[in-house]
Amino acid sequence: MSKPSFIDSQKNGKHYQLNQLIGEWEGSTKTWFEPDKLTDESPWRGKMYPILNGRFIAHEYHGSLQGKPFEGFAIYGYDLSSDTFQCTWVDSFHMSTAMMFSEGKPVNNGFSVLGSYNVPGMNQRWGWRTEIEPVNENQIIITSYNISPQGEEAKGIETIYHRIGGL
Repeated sequence: MSKPSFIDSQKNGKHYQLNQLIGEWEGSTKTWFEPDKLTDESPWRGKMYPILNGRFIAHEYHGSLQGKPFEGFAIYGYDLSSDTFQCTWVDSFHMSTAMMFSEGKPVNNGFSVLGSYNVPGMNQRWGWRTEIEPVNENQIIITSYNISPQGEEAKGIETIYHRIGGL
């Protein structure tokens, strides 16, 4: 069986699903630095828009973390050849001068991607799993989990977005 074409995927496949994220969003983001100990909750705004004719979705977002400005940028995509969702992510707090690449599979009506990062001063990589779950056409929940080198997973960030406009 052959893989679907980009045109087919854009009409009713994974690229169609990605393009449902397009719009302007606002909500709040909760951050945990330690398991089960909420560090911060702040208002958040984001904009998702298509790039390269809908092959990818860019996500620009900004808010604050512990009273300091915070911004980030991600690109979401779906690779037809490997049958995986993919994400490249940078921000002004977590990633310093690094970029994180993540990939994964569909879950529920969204997708989950897994990447990893270095912690300064440590020789072990930590995992970072992000789930993007459209609840309906006007709400998205983006949840990220820190994964220790020993495999223990703890919620790190949860953003609940509500659509405020389309593009």
